[in-house]
Amino acid sequence: MFTRIDSAGTARFLTFSCYRRLQLLGTPALRDHFIGAMKLAFERHAVHPLAWIVMPEHVHLIVLPEQNEAVTSFLMGLKRPFAQSVLKRWRELRAPVLSKLLRNDGTHRYWQTGGGFDRLLHGNELFEKIRYCHQNPIRRGLSVTSIDWRWSSAPQYEGLVDSIGPRVAFHAMPPADRVLT
Repeated sequence: MFTRIDSAGTARFLTFSCYRRLQLLGTPALRDHFIGAMKLAFERHAVHPLAWIVMPEHVHLIVLPEQNEAVTSFLMGLKRPFAQSVLKRWRELRAPVLSKLLRNDGTHRYWQTGGGFDRLLHGNELFEKIRYCHQNPIRRGLSVTSIDWRWSSAPQYEGLVDSIGPRVAFHAMPPADRVLT
């Protein structure tokens, strides 16, 4: 069983994938829907967003929890309701993708089983992971620059205030210059 170590005040690098690494976030509409769910989860939980990116088959989040156990409740408040809403809609539509999400017990999964990747970040590692997140769509050939991929916090690091998604908590960053994308 996966054990998450929640430590208030320490930045966390979280990665979670869609079931079987399928591109279940492969459309702009689904990524936008996830962004909305993410904004709501950040509003409801004692967790600050430091960086994030939504890719077609996985999500990276760098967060700073205000209190112990905040990351666990945040992830449950994000992933479960989002998956339930998407799966409900796909059932209504009898979407063909449901056959790929069917488990042996007859239920459907949206997210890959397990807790995903979770790492405490210290020192410069925080800024390395922010760069890594923002460069992800470039490495994958999905965009030319980091700010071209709108489902990312990269535009906020470039001072673009009209970007979508949760606002980066720059005020909560550890003392250091903001990372350039």
